[in-house]
Parts: sequence; structure tokens; C-alpha cells
Amino acid sequence: MRVLSGIQPSGRLHIGNYFGAMRQHLQLQAENECFYFIADFHALTSNPSPADLARHSLDVVMDYIALGLDTEKTVFWRQSDVPEVAELTWLLSCITPMGLLQRCTSYKEKIAQGLSPNHGLFAYPVLQAADILIYKSDLVPVGADQKQHIEVTRDIAIRFNGIYGDILTVPREHIIESVAVVPGTDGRKMSKSYGNTIEIFESEDSIRKKIMRIVTDSTPVEQPKDPDKCNVFALLKLIASAEELSEWENRYRKGGMGYSEAKKRLGELMVDYFKPYRNKRMELESNLDYVKQVLANGAQRAKTVAAKTLAEVREAVGLGA
Repeated sequence: MRVLSGIQPSGRLHIGNYFGAMRQHLQLQAENECFYFIADFHALTSNPSPADLARHSLDVVMDYIALGLDTEKTVFWRQSDVPEVAELTWLLSCITPMGLLQRCTSYKEKIAQGLSPNHGLFAYPVLQAADILIYKSDLVPVGADQKQHIEVTRDIAIRFNGIYGDILTVPREHIIESVAVVPGTDGRKMSKSYGNTIEIFESEDSIRKKIMRIVTDSTPVEQPKDPDKCNVFALLKLIASAEELSEWENRYRKGGMGYSEAKKRLGELMVDYFKPYRNKRMELESNLDYVKQVLANGAQRAKTVAAKTLAEVREAVGLGA
């Protein structure tokens, strides 16, 4: 089964990225043919500085390798290193109804978050469809809130095939339901745009300090507390053992426990969880030639697949030799 996913290089990756997607990506390597890419074309919709875009792209690949990416088995590349996807985007744009894009909620959500409206931001679902379709992907792992993206891709693929014949593989979404929304330090969904993140590889001291600042309610120490409404408990659920989590739940409901106790333990667990990967991440920082070679190798492998699909599409629409 061919699995495809991309991640934007919009800043240092955080634990929301890891528990919400990266961990599942790494697990899927075992039994699938995985294609993962750094979505730097997509990142351009928010107009990052060139230096930040370049650096963050390298950070993404180093994070993935440090956390367990199999660079021999999994194809991992930078989106812009396979320009065929841009050409397919245009070809798909020419059969994509405006109404389909106008119904996409992500554009409105991003504008509401303060991003400046631009054509790339509005039309990026077509680029996303090209990302998926050019590699003839079978499965695309997404959170439940991203299901519409895959539905749009399916609609575009079905429409193209209806006009030109069965050229494109119609993908299925692989909904990641094992993890709820990962809360940030302010209680909202963890997101770089909210400034509420805990980075995977920031200093251990900084991780502990951020966790101690997580927003909680004002329930007195002696009173029972509802773990299901607590941001700290939501994060404990990601890394504590079932036995320890049960103990914390009992302590919450019984009362006599301050949130600071749970925060301190969460800090210990979070630091310990990522500790085995820190040395690998530091090694990669001092070996950027290797990191760039991983991207170059991945781009070559991805390009081989993309070029074949694009050739089929070009011939189907009348652009062949």
C-alpha cells in the first residue's frame, strides 16, 4: 500500500506535530510503501523569509530522521525538488470547478487567523491534490479535521478520469483517530500560529518551564478536579503508562492534589520520552551534508514516479509527443 503525507516547514516541529501525525507516519513505515515530503511550495502561501524556509526545511528532515525515519525504505524529499508537481497542478486546475474550491473551509479559517489572502492560499487544494495524485497514492493519513482535503482530491481525480480515462489513482483517507487534538500551553490546539507550542527538541529546561505555564482552572487543591477538562491530563494521556494514568485520574477525582504536581510529572515524562532521540538530532546538526543527501536521494526516487504519472497525464490531455 502506498502511503503519502506532507508536512509544512513553517517552524520548529512541536509535540502536537509528533503525536498528531509524525508518530503515525513512522509507524506506517513497517508495512507500507511510504512517501513523505516537506511541503515547501505550500509554505510559500504565508510568505516566509527565504532564510527561514530553507532552515526550517532542513529542521523537518533532521527531526524525522532523529525520530526514526527509515531513509532506505521510506521516500522522503522536498516538494520543490520535484517540479513535475507544479505542472500537474496547472493541468488539474483546468478541470477543477471554482465551486469546489469555494466550499473549502481551510481558506476561510486561515484568513480568520490573520493570513493575507492570496491566490496560492485559495488554490492550494489543487496543489495538494497534485501532491497526492502524481505519486498514485493509495492512502493519505490525516486528522478527522482534514478529511475535506482528501474529499477534494478524490473529486478532482474522479472528474479527471471521467474526462480523460482511468489515469489517476483515487486515494482513500486514513483517518488518524487514536489521538485527540493536542492542547497547547494556552489550552487551544497546539499551533505555531498561536504561539503555544512545546517544541520536540527545544532544551529540556525550556520544556519543563513551558509545561509549568500550561493554563488550568482555579479549582482549589483540596477540591476534586475533572481530568477530562484538564489540559495537563490531556497531555499525560499521550505519554504516561495506563497504570500511571489511572493513578492520576483517581487523584484528580479524589481531590487534595494541585495542578503543579501533575505539571512536574508531565515535564519529567516529556523530557524522558524524547531523550533517546536527542543525541541523534545533535549528530545530524553537525552533518548537514548527509541530511542534504537524504533529500537528494528521496527527490530522485520521487521524481521517477512523478515523471511517469505526468507523462501519462500529458498524453491523455493532448500534450504528448
